[in-house]
Amino acid sequence: MYINFWYPMVRSEDLGPDKPEKVKCLGLNFVVFRDVDGNARTLSDTCTHRGGSLSGPWELGERPRIVNGCVVCPYHGWEFGGDGECKNIPSIGYGTKTPARAKVDSYPTVEKYGIVFAFLGDLPEKERPPVIEVKEWDDPKWRANTVLVLDVPYYYERSIENGIDPAHNEFVHPTHGHSAINRETYKVRDHDVIDGEQGWGMVFKHRYAAPGLKGETWKGVEAPPADIFAGTETFGPNAMITEIEVAPGLKFRQYFIEQPVDDNRTRIFFVNMRNFMTEPKNDGPIHARNKVIAQQDIEILSDLYPLRTPISNTKEVLMPADKAVVAYRDWLAKFDDKGWRIDWNQFKARNSTGEIAFAIPSPGRRSSGNWVLETVPLLKNREARAHAKAS
Repeated sequence: MYINFWYPMVRSEDLGPDKPEKVKCLGLNFVVFRDVDGNARTLSDTCTHRGGSLSGPWELGERPRIVNGCVVCPYHGWEFGGDGECKNIPSIGYGTKTPARAKVDSYPTVEKYGIVFAFLGDLPEKERPPVIEVKEWDDPKWRANTVLVLDVPYYYERSIENGIDPAHNEFVHPTHGHSAINRETYKVRDHDVIDGEQGWGMVFKHRYAAPGLKGETWKGVEAPPADIFAGTETFGPNAMITEIEVAPGLKFRQYFIEQPVDDNRTRIFFVNMRNFMTEPKNDGPIHARNKVIAQQDIEILSDLYPLRTPISNTKEVLMPADKAVVAYRDWLAKFDDKGWRIDWNQFKARNSTGEIAFAIPSPGRRSSGNWVLETVPLLKNREARAHAKAS
């Protein structure tokens, strides 16, 4: 898992004006709430007073959880603004100056495509990777389904690698219409892997023979058999864009933006764009079909062993059809060498003692000191990652 990328936190429609939301990402808890202007804000969830959860429930009365744009700690009522600064400490009197150390990490937050994104890292704005771009979002020729959120019981890298695997469809997804395999002629066709259009990842397109989808129509015409393209672009460590041409000129563009909860849980925010069957009445049936396909993947990926992807490709027998997986892992190596990968083994061991509170470092740590929470341990480079795996 990596710092210094934008991560989906909650759907915009799920973040109301009066109640903070607890979100777990990268193994740590965050609180997401709206300020007085309705803007989404993201803070580390740990109050620096006595460790209260800023998103925790109220137990006494019906007191507001957000006051004057500040999230209120339910333990002692400390009020934290969207900038992470404590604005009021009731025990010393409202309006009294608070200590400089009474602050928590605050993370840049934006809303796009019906999703609240937070930048979980400390890079200055000019150095940050961008938020993934859904290029079709404002194009009237395309229709977007409501954001679908999937909770899955496996590591996010396994999920991304499944999405860039052209060899699994015929075996995992019989509902795609590809279950009839001719053993004498079947093989994955050659395809190229290059750097992605949005940067920060790779892309491949794979040409395959698609049988007609019997009984289903696209723009009123039953889709005939055709040679069509499908492919996927990765974006950073945790997102991918899949393009599927169901018939010539009729496409899905599917954005899978993943929230690594911890080492065996992931939340997938799924934005599904299409340039056919754009009437709203088709949203429900298309959602239902996508859920069936997702469940087929979930059943397979839930049984993978080891849980996490191996550090060395020699620990698996990889084939030419896995070249996109190899390219994705090469990009992860680049992020490793930037020193952005969390040392998960060390973090998990130290966090399990219950004696240390950790935080993802925020941009504010580059301009001020006096921070209470310890930053998560990071690996310096790919070599350090390999050593950590072996030890």
